[in-house]
Amino acid sequence: MVTTTDTRRRRADRARQVADLLRRQIVQGHFAHGQLPLEAALAREFDTSRNTVREALDLLREEGLVERCPGVGTTVAAEKYPHGLHRLLGLAETLHEHGQVTNQVRTMSLIEPPAAVSHRLGLPAGEPVVYLERLRSLNGLPLSLDLTYLVRDVGEPLFDADLAHNDIFVLLEGIAGQPLGMAELTVEAVNADTHTAAALGAPRGAALLMVERLTHLSDGRPVDLEFIRFRGDRLTMRGHLRRAPGTGTDPEIPGEEQAWH
Repeated sequence: MVTTTDTRRRRADRARQVADLLRRQIVQGHFAHGQLPLEAALAREFDTSRNTVREALDLLREEGLVERCPGVGTTVAAEKYPHGLHRLLGLAETLHEHGQVTNQVRTMSLIEPPAAVSHRLGLPAGEPVVYLERLRSLNGLPLSLDLTYLVRDVGEPLFDADLAHNDIFVLLEGIAGQPLGMAELTVEAVNADTHTAAALGAPRGAALLMVERLTHLSDGRPVDLEFIRFRGDRLTMRGHLRRAPGTGTDPEIPGEEQAWH
């Protein structure tokens, strides 16, 4: 016997499926002028009920992705910008097609780092590093709060650099006299603390994309350790992954490199 609870659960499951598909279409700019089709049209497209579509749209509204207004319908509330994970680029290099990235330097100083930072950068205990905190905006809208630790020989020249209008990656390559090589990357979801929420103009507790990135020069030396908090409602991460031959029979492949890094 199918109960009311079963029906609601199935509708909620289906609503999440529809929301996932609509979210991708929104991020890719699928809807002209930011106007979504009427509920009836979406119900036909996804072969589901209007109640299910309504629940899906409510999920997207709670995420801040759409707005729903009587007499107007459902419209895209804010654009999400794509951040690729298959190439090592600075934020301005990544988002140049979407507008101007500017950087507000909130803190910059020479410090004695915590042991964990020294370890990641391969430095002896007590070796000073340059600590930099920046608020980064796209077209005037806050996008990320970046906390950066730089080894001293490449970090100190940045005190005289134009950090407001340049990616650190570009500046580092000029200072080091060699290109950057690779980066180790971790992405996870965190909630905005009071300080970060205020800086990013987001509600306290809002979902953020937290990126930890350790960047190496082409000679393999680690020089830049970053902790970046992105507004999750304004950015989406994208990458390309390739499955190596034989992966299914041998899941542990030492040294296997993926495109997501």
